[in-house]
Amino acid sequence: MLSWIQIARFGLVQMALGSIVVLTTSTLNRLMVVELSLPAVLPGLLVGLHYGIQVTRPGWGYRSDVTGNRTRWIVGGMAALGLGAVLAACGIIVLAESFAAGLAVSILAYTLIGLGVGASGTSLLALLASATAPRRRAAAATITWLMMILGIALTAGLIGQLLDPYTPARLLKITGALAVVATLLAALAMGRIERGVPAVPPTPAPKLMAGLAEVWAEPRARAFTLFVFLSMTAYFMQELILEPYAGLAHGFTPGQSTSLSGAQNGGVFIGMVTVGIMATGLRIGGLRHWVIAGCLGSALALAAIAAQAPLVPATIALGFFNGMFAVAAIGAMMALAGEGRASREGTRMGLWGAAQAVAAGFGGLTGAALADLLRTGLPDAQAFGTVFVIEAGLFLFAALMATRTVPAPTPTLVPGE
Repeated sequence: MLSWIQIARFGLVQMALGSIVVLTTSTLNRLMVVELSLPAVLPGLLVGLHYGIQVTRPGWGYRSDVTGNRTRWIVGGMAALGLGAVLAACGIIVLAESFAAGLAVSILAYTLIGLGVGASGTSLLALLASATAPRRRAAAATITWLMMILGIALTAGLIGQLLDPYTPARLLKITGALAVVATLLAALAMGRIERGVPAVPPTPAPKLMAGLAEVWAEPRARAFTLFVFLSMTAYFMQELILEPYAGLAHGFTPGQSTSLSGAQNGGVFIGMVTVGIMATGLRIGGLRHWVIAGCLGSALALAAIAAQAPLVPATIALGFFNGMFAVAAIGAMMALAGEGRASREGTRMGLWGAAQAVAAGFGGLTGAALADLLRTGLPDAQAFGTVFVIEAGLFLFAALMATRTVPAPTPTLVPGE
């Protein structure tokens, strides 16, 4: 079983993955909408492509279940993700000169990003779930997610400082350096970890679709999949429009809006830590309660952003409640991953990962398309604000659904030994 040091090394991989993804899903879409004056639906479609390709997550999880070597999928996926990020930055530069050529480069880039995140992220979570002692699973998920969010926040803040004043050459240099560092960090962190994990002979594995059918037949797995889709649609609906909103309605520069994303993820980190302290250290509340509280708080923060409250504090509050919701949901996911038929952790995590990815793409694209549609008849602030209100309503519905789908028991969220 994994030691706490090895679990922290998994967190380094999550940190590297998140640091690249935040650049492609926040900074680059803002540059398309504001600096290149393209419709928000274009980055919405590209990010939707990268999430849509992640419907392959069950396949990656299944392969890692039956091959017994998850490390190669993790490192290989990170390399593909890094290459995709560099190509995505090139796409921004080419779009300024030729829309058709830039779009072709961007489609290839976001395809690689989707494949890389799917292969790396799913295999990482599957290895974490299968090689971690049951009593440590929720804590391991919390630690690795905290490190990922920390990496996202630090990366967004640093890039925000380095990117101003914006030039295409500066963007390309920053993206290339980030991709190389993140890939090398992931490779070093995963070195020899799987060799030290006792091999567990897998049960005879059915074909992929049969394996998915087995998992889908489990009532708790099926209900939780539906909850993941709804809640993540709400979670990601503002992802592609918050930075353009900051630029168009509040006059933020590219660096300032990127730093805003860092502040939001800083709030996510604090929200996650808060739940860990309250739920484990003080033993206040269960996973279900924290999921519901996070959804309700996120709805209130979105309402404040829509009402044009001071943007930075409202965005930090949104991040805080998003983190509260996310860490409790992750704890539930890790707890449920080991339930049911044995040796299907990767398939379950792949199914939930696919639901999350589809919801993220759907939510992001829907938010961007609604913003474009509403901006044809409303001022920018009101158009974006309407989308934020709709997202708040989805969070309220997710809170209601959580009362039936999220387990009531409270797994340990942070080490308690």
